[in-house]
Amino acid sequence: MSLKRAFDVTVASVALLVFAVPMAIVALAVRLTSPGPALYWSDRVGRDNHLFSMPKFRTMRTDAPVVATHLLTDANRHLTPIGGFLRKTSLDELPQLWCIVKGEMSLVGPRPALFNQDDLVAARTALGVHRLAPGLTGWAQVNGRDELTVTEKVALDAEYRARQSFSFDLRILLMTAIKVTGAAGVSH
Repeated sequence: MSLKRAFDVTVASVALLVFAVPMAIVALAVRLTSPGPALYWSDRVGRDNHLFSMPKFRTMRTDAPVVATHLLTDANRHLTPIGGFLRKTSLDELPQLWCIVKGEMSLVGPRPALFNQDDLVAARTALGVHRLAPGLTGWAQVNGRDELTVTEKVALDAEYRARQSFSFDLRILLMTAIKVTGAAGVSH
């Protein structure tokens, strides 16, 4: 087991224990404020472009289109009453810790593309980014998140691939913590 994988499993396992009660509260809040399940399972593109099912706390109404949020004309119209809060605080991402434990994701890597984001998948594949495990956070997330174009995001993902190291991952995790506390780069 590599250092990165051992670190991922250890941190994700501890985080699942630490956040168990807050996650239960979020799940209950989602169920109480909108009809539908607490979790939304999204088909995502993982390492080597293999699809996997990624859980998130549901932030959109159950009738929302299945596309990247930035492609919606009025994304706010599709949010649940607490969806905006969950996204700004990144609490909706906590269930993905399970995907890290399972080995489908890493703490740090390119964010997993939706199954239908063909332009993003093709651009990442052309630069070899598809060989990386997708991450809970990544270099693109701490450098713009929702504000980035596909071209900018892929360039940052390729830069991460070239610079990947344990110390760089630690830097990205620290930057993520700072960004999340300020809800920086979240447009919906």
